[in-house]
Amino acid sequence: MERILIEGVVEHGRRLGRELGFPTANLAVPETVTAADGVYRSRAEVGGRTYDAMSNLGRNPSVGGVERRLETHIFDFGGELYGRLLRVELLEKIRDERKFATVEELREQIARDKEYILKNR
Repeated sequence: MERILIEGVVEHGRRLGRELGFPTANLAVPETVTAADGVYRSRAEVGGRTYDAMSNLGRNPSVGGVERRLETHIFDFGGELYGRLLRVELLEKIRDERKFATVEELREQIARDKEYILKNR
């Protein structure tokens, strides 16, 4: 996979990741990013430190999303990210983005995604 790097200032989202138990840092995605939508094993850099992470690139069809965004759940990070510069490198696509029938199905899949990523980092 080619190296895909997305950086920007963390924006406020709808706080759905937090409600699901997986808070995310939200970045607008430049039109120049041609990576396929999906869930990725990723690496996030903030404040000069690098963290393992998982990212969703896409439109969040399960919750009625429209705008293409990058949402990144950063492992072992505590602190406020709003307004901070974040650099995310997409390392491995682990699945396509898809629409789930219920929020609970989505939550369960995210937990499986996290488990996979933690085993394969």
